[in-house]
Amino acid sequence: MKLVTIVTPSYNQARFLERTIRSVLGQTYPNIEYFVMDGGSTDESVDIIRKYEKKLAGWVSEKDHGQTDAINTGFARANGEIITWLNSDDTYEPEAVARAVAYLEEHPDVGLVYADSMFINADDAVIGQFPSRQTDYRRLRRGYVHVSQQAAFFRADLWRQVGPLDPTFYFAMDYDLWVRLARVSQVAYIPGHWANFRLHGGAKTIAADDRCWPEMLRVHYRDGGSFFSVIVLKYYIRLLAGPLLRLKRRMQIRA
Repeated sequence: MKLVTIVTPSYNQARFLERTIRSVLGQTYPNIEYFVMDGGSTDESVDIIRKYEKKLAGWVSEKDHGQTDAINTGFARANGEIITWLNSDDTYEPEAVARAVAYLEEHPDVGLVYADSMFINADDAVIGQFPSRQTDYRRLRRGYVHVSQQAAFFRADLWRQVGPLDPTFYFAMDYDLWVRLARVSQVAYIPGHWANFRLHGGAKTIAADDRCWPEMLRVHYRDGGSFFSVIVLKYYIRLLAGPLLRLKRRMQIRA
């Protein structure tokens, strides 16, 4: 049975952290190595982590250089053949890991598998669905992302080949990773509800969404992309539509 490593980066997320931890520990798949990497929280996070520490493979609470650094530090400890991270305000459905492992075992040519995530609010009510779709390297380079990080799992040997996450990215480090993984392996989308993507006032998706597409363009130009390309056009369209999209998200979490 393959070992799966899950890392949760966290900082001052005591309001949601226990729900995240319980969703990992409550998986039907038994062979999970789970690390919680806390960035030195000043709220009740450490008390929550200690409540579950006997079921964790390890945890720390110390100052780091942000979310990306915490994930990289956790992955450096990973022994699993399949790895992923789950942010400290998101949750899994009980069968998520089992379904991801089963698919990767049946499809050895696939390096990254992902499914659907539901948008939930601070009280766990479903308020929408992340637009997951099948993508590939070519489409990723054109800005056709549609990979829900919350419901994504990938092979550790490929991570060691293309990682770590770039710590200079604040928002699009997952997009950068998907591009690098898709360059060397196949990616697969499976319809099905595996995870929940929490939208709330302090979430990066709400507070700093405007930083995502500029970082995606950094990946595009770094890899030799042209100004005259689909992803650049999408960026400018998103720049115009961004205020309306952010307003829609804020209205969702208030509903």
